[in-house]
Amino acid sequence: MIKVDHVTVKYGDFTAVDDISFEIASGDIVAFLGPNGAGKTTTMRVLTGFMAPAMGDIFIDGMDLFENLKEIKSSLGYLPEKPPLYPDLTVTEYLEFVGTLKGMKNDAALKNRISEILEMTDLNERRNTLIRFLSKGLKQRVGIAQSIINSPKVLIMDEPTVGLDPRQVVEIRALIRRLAKAENRTIILSTHILAEANEICEKTIIIKDGHIIAADSIDNLQKSHEEGFWIIMRVARKENELIGKLKENPQVISAQRDNERIIIQARDMIEETVAEEAVRMGCGLLELMSKKASLEDVFLKLTN
Repeated sequence: MIKVDHVTVKYGDFTAVDDISFEIASGDIVAFLGPNGAGKTTTMRVLTGFMAPAMGDIFIDGMDLFENLKEIKSSLGYLPEKPPLYPDLTVTEYLEFVGTLKGMKNDAALKNRISEILEMTDLNERRNTLIRFLSKGLKQRVGIAQSIINSPKVLIMDEPTVGLDPRQVVEIRALIRRLAKAENRTIILSTHILAEANEICEKTIIIKDGHIIAADSIDNLQKSHEEGFWIIMRVARKENELIGKLKENPQVISAQRDNERIIIQARDMIEETVAEEAVRMGCGLLELMSKKASLEDVFLKLTN
């Protein structure tokens, strides 16, 4: 569905994106991750045709983006970090305006599509409300609604939950999952919230300093960066003595304090041995759990 081939983007003498290449298949939900200033937003702007690269090619649905820009834009949806809303329009008026901008006739078909989207985004009760009177979470829903007005095959979303409260974040994540399933579209989602990427997406592309440093399924990345097993425990006392004793075990790679917890990396899953040692030493075992490498672990390792 999407092929990025040796793309470079410059702002004057500064190279924001440096010779990147990747492919995304139809129907994939991909997290586009990277530290601040890594080149995420720039790449998304290029993918939407908002700006042209200095070098390289982009193909969407088999067509060259910049040779077929008008046609491809009609099948794209884009939610920038700050949705371009018009506060003095009602929700319905705004969606009619966006629909006509995207080449849709202002007719019964557009009105039916707007009704469908208002239902999908839970905005029906606000359809005649001026956008200026909506909460930030509802404005974000309007931004998502405008991005899918044209039933896009590809939906690109830049930080869709930034600045929302916890309840709004949960609601927007659920909405994105529904959108992915409803019309089997390809979604690229940029986010700084790695739990969000893990929850919504199946694959990830990680960019750092304008270079792609990883592109794979989240499961594969986690498995490829697992180094033994991780055990996390919390005790009431004698943390340092316990750490010293655990380090004597040949199965333990490392053991260290992290705030109120002890983090143990082991060659084998030795929770029972660790628990027995804590009890034997009278440390007051409060908590013990094991975990595999998370997306956050992988991200930090790759970007540090």
